[in-house]
Amino acid sequence: MTNAATITPEPAITPELIAEHGLKPDEYQRILDLIGRAPTFTELGIFSAMWNEHCSYKSSRIHLRKLPTEAPWVIQGPGENAGVIDIGDGDAVVFKMESHNHPSYIEPYQGATTGVGGILRDVFTMGARPIAALNFLRYGHPDHPKTRPVLAGSVAGIGGYGNSFGVPTIGGGVGFHTRYDGNCLINAMAVGLAKTDKIFYAAAAGVGLPIVYLGSKTGRDGMGGATMASAEFGEGSEEKRPTVQVGDPFAEKLLLEACLEIMAKDCVVSIQDMGAAGLTCSAVEMGAKGNLGVELDLDKVPCREAGMSAYEMMLSESQERMLMVLRPEKEAEAEAIFRKWGLDFAVVGTTTDTLRFVVKRHGKVMADLPIKELGDEAPLYDRPWIAPAPWPVLDAATIPAPMSNADALLKLLATPDLCSKRWVWEQYDYLILGNTVQRPGGDAGVVRVSPDQTKALAMTTDVTPRYCEADPFEGGKQAVAEAWRNLTAVGARPLAVTDNLNFGNPERPEIMGQFVFCLKGIAEACRALDFPIVSGNVSLYNETNGRGILPTPTIGGVGVIDDYANTAAIAFRAAGEAIVLIGETAGWLGQSAYLRDIVGREDGAPPPVDLDAERRNGDFVREAITDGTATAVHDLSDGGLAIALAEMAMASGIGATIDTVPAGPAHAVLFGEDQARYLVTVPADAADSFLSRANTAGVPALRLGTTGGEQLTLPGERPMMIADLKTAHESWLPAYMAGTGA
Repeated sequence: MTNAATITPEPAITPELIAEHGLKPDEYQRILDLIGRAPTFTELGIFSAMWNEHCSYKSSRIHLRKLPTEAPWVIQGPGENAGVIDIGDGDAVVFKMESHNHPSYIEPYQGATTGVGGILRDVFTMGARPIAALNFLRYGHPDHPKTRPVLAGSVAGIGGYGNSFGVPTIGGGVGFHTRYDGNCLINAMAVGLAKTDKIFYAAAAGVGLPIVYLGSKTGRDGMGGATMASAEFGEGSEEKRPTVQVGDPFAEKLLLEACLEIMAKDCVVSIQDMGAAGLTCSAVEMGAKGNLGVELDLDKVPCREAGMSAYEMMLSESQERMLMVLRPEKEAEAEAIFRKWGLDFAVVGTTTDTLRFVVKRHGKVMADLPIKELGDEAPLYDRPWIAPAPWPVLDAATIPAPMSNADALLKLLATPDLCSKRWVWEQYDYLILGNTVQRPGGDAGVVRVSPDQTKALAMTTDVTPRYCEADPFEGGKQAVAEAWRNLTAVGARPLAVTDNLNFGNPERPEIMGQFVFCLKGIAEACRALDFPIVSGNVSLYNETNGRGILPTPTIGGVGVIDDYANTAAIAFRAAGEAIVLIGETAGWLGQSAYLRDIVGREDGAPPPVDLDAERRNGDFVREAITDGTATAVHDLSDGGLAIALAEMAMASGIGATIDTVPAGPAHAVLFGEDQARYLVTVPADAADSFLSRANTAGVPALRLGTTGGEQLTLPGERPMMIADLKTAHESWLPAYMAGTGA
C-alpha cells in the first residue's frame, strides 16, 4: 500500500483550476465564506461535484417547486432515487427517467449503456425489481456526419445493456433534427415493482452505524462526468472520452440480486446509488437527508487501479456501485450474500453526529466540510428569462397542397421522423421476463404485473420538440397530454409522470424563458389530468458552440390496466368494422410534419391543447376499451389522421375505405395535427350506439368509413396498396443505416 509519505502533493488552488472545475468566481467566494478557509484540492472537487448544474439543479430548482407532485396514490415524489406510486393489492410502481446526453455524443455505446445502467440502479435502490425499460432518443440531421455513428452506437449500447441485464425495452421514441447535430439526446427510463411496505430510502438513520461500499471496484473512468454534463460543448469536447463511464450489465445483474436479497433479510437502514459524482454525491446525500455526519476512510474502498488519490476516488463515476448504511448485527450476513454473488463488500465509513463530511486517505484528512451546506447552500439562481414571442397562427386555406394527398402520405411515411423504427427496437429484447403484452411500435408498451395477476402496466415516453420551440407553454401541455393519450389508447388509467427536461444554456434568457414556460404548460396539464410528477431529471447546457437543441421536455407516463385482456392496440382487428374519429378537427397545419416535410416550411403556432377536451375524450375512449366496444384504438399525433389510418392498416394488413372526413381543405384535415383525437374501430352493428354514447357524453365523433381489403382509400385519391405503404414505411431507416439511403 502507498504510504502517506509518498502521496503526490495536491495542486495549488488557482483561478484557472477553479474555472476548470466549473465554478464561477462568486461561487468560489461562497465556498470561502462557508468554510472560512481555502479548500483543499479534494474539497474543491467535492464542491464542484455537488454544486454543478447536474447535481444541484441550481438554475431549475426554483421553478421545479411549482410542479404538482402529490396525489392519493403517490407514495414518494421527487427527491429520492425514483418516484413511487401505489397501484393497489400491496404493489408499488417505482420509476424514473434520466439523461446521458453528453457522454453518449462523446462515446455513443458506453454513454448509452451507462445511462441505462444508472436508471436501473435508481429503481432497484428503492427495493424494486425492474420490469421494463424505455427511452427517448434525438439525433442530428441524417446528412450530418455524426448522426449515423451516434445512432448506431447508442442504440447498440441501449440494447447491449438492457438485453444482458435482463429487462425488456418496450417503448421509446426516435427523431431527427439539425438542432441536435452537435448534441444528441439519450433519455433512459426504468420501471420496477416493489411492495408498498418494502420501499427503501436514501436518508441515513442512527449514529455509529457502518457505511458499506457494495458492487464493482472504483477506477478512473467517469472522472468529472457530472461537471462535463453541466457545460455546453465546444472545441475539443470529443477529447473528453475519459469522462465517459464504462458499464458492465452482468455485474449490475449480480448487484440487483444481491441488493434485493439483503433488503429481504432486513439488513439495510438506507441505500443510495453511486451515480453522478459517485462516492461524493451518494455519501453526502445519505448523511444530509438523515441529518447526520459521515466519515469515510478511502483506504478501505475497493479499487481496480493503483495509486488513486482521494480526489480521484471521490469523483470517479465507475458503474455498478452502491453505498449502504447497514444494521450492525447484520454485517456478517450481508457480507456473505455479496461474497456469494462475487461482489465487493467493504465497510468504508461510519455515520456520526457531527454534521460533518470527513474524508480520510492514508490517515490524513483530505476533506472536512459541513455536510448539509454542501447541498443546502449550493447556489440557487433565479436566472433572467424572456417570455417567448408567439408564432403566428397559420390559415390552412392559404397553404396550397404541392402534391396529391396519396403522394404526400407515401412521402411522409418514408421521412426520418415518421418512418418505422423497427430497425431500432428489434435490437432490444422486448419479450424477456415473459410479461410483455404490447411490444414497441404502438401507442404504449404494456407488461403484466406478474403471471398470476390480471393487472398490467402501460408506459410511454413522448414530447414534440418543434411545438415547444414555437410555443413552450402549449408544447409543455401537449407533451403531457400526448403521454396521457398514449396510455389511454391502450386502455390504461394514467397515474403519474416522470420527466426529463432537456434544454440549452440557462444563462441565455431566451433559453431560460423556454424552460419556464414549458414547465408552466407541464404543470397545468398535470393538474388538469390528475397526472402528478413523481420523479425526473433536468439536463441543461445541451449546446455546441452556442447552438442549442430544440427544447425537449420528455414526459414518461405510467398507467395501470386492471385486466390486460381489456386492452386495445393500433392494428385493425377485423374487416367490416366501422372507423370512428373522436375529437374535433380544424385542420391545424402550423408546426405539422406535413408543413415541414411536404410544404418545406417550419413555422406557425403549434396546435392548442384543450385539457378539458383531452380528459373528456380520453375518459370516453378508455371506457369503450374497458367494456369491449372498441376493437382497435390509435391516438392522433404527428402526421394527423392520414398517418394514423396508415399505421393502423399497416399494423394489421387490413385496409380501409374512408368515405367521410371532417369539413375543410382535404390536405389540412388529413394531415393537420389537432389535439385530443383518437381513431377507434367498433363492430359495424355497434357503430350507431357508439356514436349515440359519444353524443350523450359531449364527445365529438364522426364515422369515417370501414375496414377491409388490401388497400387504403382516401376520399378523392387513388387507392394505395397496404404493401406499398409498408415498403415506404419500413425502408428508410435500414437503408440509411446501411449507408445506401439518404
